[in-house]
Amino acid sequence: MMTRNPLFWLIALLFAIIFACALGYGLGVAVGGRAIGPTPTAAPVARPAAPTATLPPPTPTPASTPTSAAAAPPPQINAFHLEQDLIDIYQKSAPSVVNITTQILRTDFFWGAVPEEGSGSGFVWDDQGHVITNYHVVEDAHSIQVSFAPGVVLPAKVVGADPANDLAVIQVENPPADVNPLPRGDSDALQVGQIVVAIGNPFGRFQRTMTSGIVSALDRTIKVQEGRVLRKIIQTDADINHGNSGGPLIDSSGRVIGVISAIYSPTGANAGVGLAIPINKAKRVAPVLIEKGHFAHPWLGVEHLGYEISPYLAQRLNLPVDHGLLVAKIYEDSPALKAGVRPANDEVILGNYRYLIGGDIITAIDGVPLNTWEDLDAYLQEDAEVGQTVTLDIIRDGQPMQIQVTLGEEP
Repeated sequence: MMTRNPLFWLIALLFAIIFACALGYGLGVAVGGRAIGPTPTAAPVARPAAPTATLPPPTPTPASTPTSAAAAPPPQINAFHLEQDLIDIYQKSAPSVVNITTQILRTDFFWGAVPEEGSGSGFVWDDQGHVITNYHVVEDAHSIQVSFAPGVVLPAKVVGADPANDLAVIQVENPPADVNPLPRGDSDALQVGQIVVAIGNPFGRFQRTMTSGIVSALDRTIKVQEGRVLRKIIQTDADINHGNSGGPLIDSSGRVIGVISAIYSPTGANAGVGLAIPINKAKRVAPVLIEKGHFAHPWLGVEHLGYEISPYLAQRLNLPVDHGLLVAKIYEDSPALKAGVRPANDEVILGNYRYLIGGDIITAIDGVPLNTWEDLDAYLQEDAEVGQTVTLDIIRDGQPMQIQVTLGEEP
C-alpha cells in the first residue's frame, strides 16, 4: 500500500534527484560546449598527418671538407701592388735609358754624300760611360749623340761592335753622376708568362716610353738584315716600335733580361711580336767588345760549302747515310783543312744541277747530330769558342771515323 506521508515523498524525491545526477555524470553530459566526464569511446576522426620537415645534412667542418682543384679559389692579382711595382721599375730604370741619334752619310747619285738621321735606344752598362745598344742602331754612323735627359745631350763613339749578334757598345765622356747602370738578370731562367716591361724611344720622338707585357716565347731563331741569324731570342707582346731598338727589356724585379732588337710586323708598326737578345749573351759579348773592340766567332771552314743530305739526295747520289752535311769545298788555311777534312773530288749532273761529290760527310759535332747547316752554325755560335777543340763524326768512303779540329777565328 502506497503511503501518502509527505515526508516520505520528499525523501523519495531527493533520492531520485541524486540518482539522476549520478546517471548524467556517467553518461558525460555536454555542458556549455565543453565535454566533461570520460572521453567518448567512439573512434576519433582521422586528421591529416602534419608535413614532415626535412633537415639539411650537417655542414662538414673545414677539416673534413674535401679539397679539389675545381673547388680551389682562383689566384687573385693585387692590382695595386702590380701598379706600384711598375711605377717603381720605371722610376728606377728610366733615367738610365738613353735616346741615341745618329747621322749617316748616304751616297746620292746627284748630290753625293747626303747626311741621313737615325735614332734608337740604349741603356747604361757601367759607371765608365759605356752604353749598350744594337749594332744596327749605330752601323755606319758618322756621328752619335746620346740624350740622358732633356737638355743633357753628349757625343759618343763606338767602342766595339758585333754584327753577328746585333750588339754594340758606345761610350760618352763624363756621364751624369746621378745615372746608374741597370742591374742585369739571368735570361736562362726566364719562363713564358713572366711580366716584362720595355723602355725606349719609339720613333725617336717619345723618350723613355714604358710599355708592359709578358714573355710570349723563348729560344726563337730569326733572320735579320744581310743574312744575319739571331738565336735564343726572347719574344714579347710588350708594345715595341721603331726607335725602341737597343733599349732594355726588364723583368718584374727591375733587372734587364734582354736587349730589344727587332719587331715582326707586316705593316712596320707594333703587331705584338717584339724580339730581344737575351741579356746572358750581352753579358758574354759586351766585356769583350769593351776590351778588344770586336767579338771573335769560332770558325770551322766548311760552313755552307756543301749540301744538306736528304733521303732523296742520298738515294740519287748513292750515299751511305740519309742525313748529314756533304762537304763540297773547304776554305784555304781553314781549321777543317788543316785537320784533314776532305772536300769533293768528283762531280755528277742530276737534272739541271751539278753536284760535287766524294767529300767527307759530317754527321755530328761533339756528339750533336747535324742535319742542316743551321745546326752546325748554332753549335759553333752558342756552344763553342775560338781555340776550342771539337770532334767531328764523319763518313769517308763509306767508313765512319772521327777527326779532331781546333776552331779558329772567323775571318
